[in-house]
Amino acid sequence: MLTIGKRDASRTAATQADRMPRIAVGEEGDVLGCAFSGIWTTRTVALVDAEMRKIEKRSGFRTLALDLSNIEKLDTAGAWLIDRLVTANKARGVTVTLQGESDIAAILLGAVGDASARSDEPLQERAPNIVVRGLEAVGRRVYEMRDDFLAAMNILGATIRGAQMKLGRGHAVNPAAIFNQIDRMGVGAIPVVLLMSAIVGAIVAQQGAYQLSYFGADIFVVDLVGVLVLREMGVLLTAIMIAGRSGSAITAEIGSMKMREEVDALKVIGLNPIGVLVFPRLVALVIALPCLTIMANFASLGGGMLAAWLYSDIPPAAFIDRLRVAIDLSTISAGLIKAPFMAMIIGTIASVEGMKVGGSAESLGRHVTASVVKSIFVVIVLDGLFAIFYAAINF
Repeated sequence: MLTIGKRDASRTAATQADRMPRIAVGEEGDVLGCAFSGIWTTRTVALVDAEMRKIEKRSGFRTLALDLSNIEKLDTAGAWLIDRLVTANKARGVTVTLQGESDIAAILLGAVGDASARSDEPLQERAPNIVVRGLEAVGRRVYEMRDDFLAAMNILGATIRGAQMKLGRGHAVNPAAIFNQIDRMGVGAIPVVLLMSAIVGAIVAQQGAYQLSYFGADIFVVDLVGVLVLREMGVLLTAIMIAGRSGSAITAEIGSMKMREEVDALKVIGLNPIGVLVFPRLVALVIALPCLTIMANFASLGGGMLAAWLYSDIPPAAFIDRLRVAIDLSTISAGLIKAPFMAMIIGTIASVEGMKVGGSAESLGRHVTASVVKSIFVVIVLDGLFAIFYAAINF
């Protein structure tokens, strides 16, 4: 029984060896003949791949005759190997003939050949139409603006309802979180806001004094500084500074939480992310920005007073006396009224961009940049709308 078993095993091994893919190559004159036999499937074609590549590189013949009659089994892997040999020789101008192929082999070779021809065809790139591309870009931006507006309204609506720390249930406002954000966004920004405002006020006074000196109207530099700073420059520069400093921080903080799935974790435990993350920051901005605007106004007037004293010999007492005549309560309130609205815009845009952050650092950087740019743009547009409104009501 042992001897018979060995005989059967050797006979089986011989049968399997006979069915392996083989290539018989013969050359006569300018004709190279290749006879393929055995099983040409995904499992076996690796055995003849190196030999097929040698035939592809072979030269010195004009006709390549391929005999497929002895192929027992063929799939797309074997057909692709044969098609690669055919394509390589046709590219060199060699005439290729096939014989003995079965119906299945003909179908497979035709399908593989069509796929290779399609992949080798160069892509026909259409000439870019600048008008269509421009309209497409505008359309995409309009849709993005619509999505941002809806997201902003969702955040504002949820914020107006209250802190709502629990989904669907009212909850007391957390003063500790609000005061913490006021300290970070308001108190922390005082030095840079005061320094920037003082420098801008001094520049406005210096340039105004230089130009008004030609007309002997140096005293009117006080009117210029007072009205410009209190109505426009003070609140606008402060809002721009807060948009770059605190708006970017809000987007980065919320975006980082979104990347680490902390926002999803808040939803899982039943907390509303808007109430926990957005509401304290919005309230803190609405409180901090008007206070910073008041400080910025004083700093700008101080810088303007110093510049007027140095360039136009207007002493501080004369500056203050003229300032009382140049401005009134409406001048002061015209700038302060804008501050809460600008704070809401900065906080809302920053929160929307933070909630849109994906799972990559590139996405975080892109949305932080978008947050600052959009906030500054909308703040300037809002300031222009307020100017038009004030002019219409003669305020």
